[in-house]
Amino acid sequence: MRKSTVIRAVPAVSRAVLIIRLLGDSNVPLNLKTISDSLNILPSTCLHIIRVLVHENLVQMDSETKKYQLANGLISLARSVINKSDFASLVQPTLDAISKQWGVTAMGVEVSSKQHIVVMALSKVESPFRLYVDVGSRFPTLVSATGRLAAAFSDQSWEELEEQFKKIRWDKPIKFKDWKTEVDLAHKQGFSVDRNNYIDGITLIATPILNQNGFITHTLVVASLSNNLSQKKVNDLAAELKTKSKSLELYI
Repeated sequence: MRKSTVIRAVPAVSRAVLIIRLLGDSNVPLNLKTISDSLNILPSTCLHIIRVLVHENLVQMDSETKKYQLANGLISLARSVINKSDFASLVQPTLDAISKQWGVTAMGVEVSSKQHIVVMALSKVESPFRLYVDVGSRFPTLVSATGRLAAAFSDQSWEELEEQFKKIRWDKPIKFKDWKTEVDLAHKQGFSVDRNNYIDGITLIATPILNQNGFITHTLVVASLSNNLSQKKVNDLAAELKTKSKSLELYI
């Protein structure tokens, strides 16, 4: 019989992970007191751990406000993982082709958990707008077009989804009952659209990539200025994305 692995507690490591997760979940930089109080860590212990994270470029401190946020060293680590991802390698040619053909920014997104989604691959297009996203960027799961699909093809209850939904920040907020209707529509038609809600002036279209059990694992997403996307172009792009998503499901 195979022996089970014993995982011994390493408090400093566990606390460092908790600090990184807390900063990652926060929309604003946090000071030492907020971090230590939130995680129930002694301020002196918390400070020692944070100093190590700063030294390793995983956390950065604003010298004026004395507040902390994640640093770009985490992006380098994320890219190392992503560069070894089969999905990123598989989807990149598809994204490049879509971006070139349609003049849009195209993304391959992993629905990694019930809390976050991660941009695994990206193909940008020269355009008048800049979408502030990069490989390794992480967002709350229910945001934008991908969020509607994550809700539509998951096993979460509406009560669980509503609790997560309340925490999302939108440029143009949408009521939960209206969002719920759009989630149902996304499940029915196999794609979703966010026009100006998450980012004002930007339309995002997404299609799901499902596993053998019918649960979502990834999405294909395109983004463009809303003024550049007629309803016909939205429908045509959605149809193209659905075809590409279905073909990718064979390899996921």
